[in-house]
Amino acid sequence: MKRIILASIAIMAAIGISAKLANPIRLNQVGYLPNEQKYVVIDQIDPQNKLIVKNEKGNVVCKPKVVRKAKSNMSGKMRYIVDLSEIKTPGKYTIQLDKYRSSFNISENAFHNLATSSLKAFYLIRSGIDISSKYAGIYARRCGHPDTAVIVHPSAASSAVPSGTIISSPYGWYDAGDYNKYTVNSAYSIGLMLAVYEQNKDYFAKLNTNIPESNNTTPDILDEMMFNLKWLLTMQDPSDGGVYHKLTTPRFENFIMPDKCHQPRYVVAKSVTGTLDFAACMAQAARLIQGNKDYPDFSSKAREAAIKAYEWAKKNPDAFYRQRDINNKFKPSISTGEYGDFRCNDEMFWAATELYRLTGISQYKEDAKKLMPPFFTNSSWGMVSDLGLFSWISSNDPEMRAKSLSMLKKYCDNQIADVDKSDFQSPFGSRKFDFGWGCLGGNCCFPAIAMLYADKYIDSGKYKKYAIENIDYLLGRNATGYCYVTGFGHLSPMHPHHRISASDGIDAPMPGLLVGGPNPGQQDKAEGNLVYPSNYPDESYLDQTESYASNEIAINWNANLVGISCWIDATTNITNKKTLYGQNYQFK
Repeated sequence: MKRIILASIAIMAAIGISAKLANPIRLNQVGYLPNEQKYVVIDQIDPQNKLIVKNEKGNVVCKPKVVRKAKSNMSGKMRYIVDLSEIKTPGKYTIQLDKYRSSFNISENAFHNLATSSLKAFYLIRSGIDISSKYAGIYARRCGHPDTAVIVHPSAASSAVPSGTIISSPYGWYDAGDYNKYTVNSAYSIGLMLAVYEQNKDYFAKLNTNIPESNNTTPDILDEMMFNLKWLLTMQDPSDGGVYHKLTTPRFENFIMPDKCHQPRYVVAKSVTGTLDFAACMAQAARLIQGNKDYPDFSSKAREAAIKAYEWAKKNPDAFYRQRDINNKFKPSISTGEYGDFRCNDEMFWAATELYRLTGISQYKEDAKKLMPPFFTNSSWGMVSDLGLFSWISSNDPEMRAKSLSMLKKYCDNQIADVDKSDFQSPFGSRKFDFGWGCLGGNCCFPAIAMLYADKYIDSGKYKKYAIENIDYLLGRNATGYCYVTGFGHLSPMHPHHRISASDGIDAPMPGLLVGGPNPGQQDKAEGNLVYPSNYPDESYLDQTESYASNEIAINWNANLVGISCWIDATTNITNKKTLYGQNYQFK
């Protein structure tokens, strides 16, 4: 009987969601830029000669026409694309279709709050410190997981650091909806954000996100990276250079606040992928933070740690993290996120690339040349070669730079090839394979970052508009009508799979978090009574805490959101930069 009741509640919730989404007007709910394209999509209702756009005073600004229509190859639904680009004056507007209305904003600062909030989110998910109301407002919380007494798991033991040894491994970010810390994902997230920082140093020098370190001389983004880098340094076995795969409890914690958690914490098994990712981001950070007055000893320590890690990985090329094998040999069993990856050519390429850029030692370049991938692909924690390609593009090496740019051009040209046939006037979102686990980070935001690289280094003005179109999709111009970032838009996730947001007693989740997005795999259905409102790939999204397959948050996805929102903000906000970027970001 209980299961029947739960299933009925889930069905009613799904019906409620469908009712909420009846408005067919799909648009960017955060803001359009004055001089960029402004598309709106009408879902399933032909709006020809029925649309009216009014300004704040109620005056009719235009009666836009449908420029084309597109039929979804996933659902068969007809979408009507409307172009509002003729409206360039900043302000608030309302678009009306019969009984339906939606508001939108045009501003030179359209992406600024999104940029600052997505970066500030990393402060909110810091581990091992009190989160202060001075910086977090209502999202302040007590310290959880100080990680000053972490146990070395038998799988991680060495002669110098035997099983049961207690080590200190504080700080870092909580990885996703859970409370553990994973080397591969932390390194990837740092690497991507540092790559974007390298392209926009002047912007980040002025960007103040109101964190405890904001008053020092270091850009806030580097301060935030340092909070996680300090933790990563503790994950290396100093006796041999290998790096532990993760710091974790044996099983996931319940949905309780961090300070209420009491499971023992372990560092588990060294892995070749984690060690190489560690080597790459340490070398990258050592180069970019070199000479920093606030962290005077970091670069030398990070350089040494990166070199030692790379040497360990070369000696242990088959040391992949296999959780089942570990659990067959050692106790306690570990059932938290595996981050399993059974090839390491991409990690070795990225690490060799960053070590060469840091040291200039030719052997690292030779290693990178041998492992250089044949093409760009959508990036993730398990496919990091693109971070190496980005680094070569930023370098002064003519050979490797040219090869990387050639691959980037092919990738971006392929991304934008069919936009004028797409459902929502964007490179992302019209193909079944666009959707899946964490698709909004790796398949939507990451290609947009790549397009900004292409716009800067290949053909100025050609690619940026397509990057913005991907973000328009993310922010509401899509099949569900959701703005997929918490705290933004008029319809955004209220129940992400995130233990803090679900347990803090605050109705609204932490702002600035990107959820994974539509996932036709619906892996979470097997473990509960979830009822998705649709099985179509682009509509397979559920705003419920239990939906970890579509509604979880993760640092790698948020790193992608930081990358694209900050870069767009840096290149489009053309007025009053000194005042704007000098303001402290505050919660409202």
